[in-house]
Amino acid sequence: MTEAPARHESTGSLRRTYLAVREIAIVAVLAIALSLVVKTWLAQAFYIPSGSMEDTLSVGDRVIVNKLVPGAVPLQRGDIVVFEDPGNWLPPTTPADHGPLLNALERGLEFVGLMPSSAEDHLIKRVIGLPGDHVKCCTTDGKLQVNGVAIEEPYVKPGDVPSSMSFDITVPAGRIWVMGDHRSNSEDSRFHDPDGNGRGGSVPVADVTGRAFVIVWPFGHAEWLGRAVDTFSGVPHPTTAP
Repeated sequence: MTEAPARHESTGSLRRTYLAVREIAIVAVLAIALSLVVKTWLAQAFYIPSGSMEDTLSVGDRVIVNKLVPGAVPLQRGDIVVFEDPGNWLPPTTPADHGPLLNALERGLEFVGLMPSSAEDHLIKRVIGLPGDHVKCCTTDGKLQVNGVAIEEPYVKPGDVPSSMSFDITVPAGRIWVMGDHRSNSEDSRFHDPDGNGRGGSVPVADVTGRAFVIVWPFGHAEWLGRAVDTFSGVPHPTTAP
């Protein structure tokens, strides 16, 4: 008779442990599912591997990308966008090897959106021209022109000129013309347009992952990323269809 309470206590302890483990497992599965939903349709984190967007973005910054752009929310001139390499813009790279276990963990965390994705096959630049826009460099005082209007670009890295390369293109349908803010250190649309007609250097809208709207790390550099509305407010719609 004296052993019965001990058995009851042991059974109750096992049940409490089972319920606790089950609750933790349910919460973990829901958290992973929610993270995957968010990453797939709403937002995704990326880190900045180069200085092509300085001083707006620095090497090592982590940004959150709004994946409703483009789609539910249209692209705008001045948007900072992350996009897939449209074709040999990036040199071949070999992913860092941290061992099979850590590699698998990093891939899993990236897949569910709990770790910033590497930019090995993505780039980040600023939208300068939308489909049909006439983008030209440069005016006599060295400014870019979009649809005949010279623009002031406060986001360009101090000491850089708007462009050291001359070009005169019309952005084809379904594509965008992109440039880095660090114009002297950004191999952007200008460098990938051998025919000079805007076709080669422009990026398909379908390749755009989303718009970077906030820096979240490091904390000392955290800030919202605007859409440069003032810069392009006076730019008219293109006069001809793309």
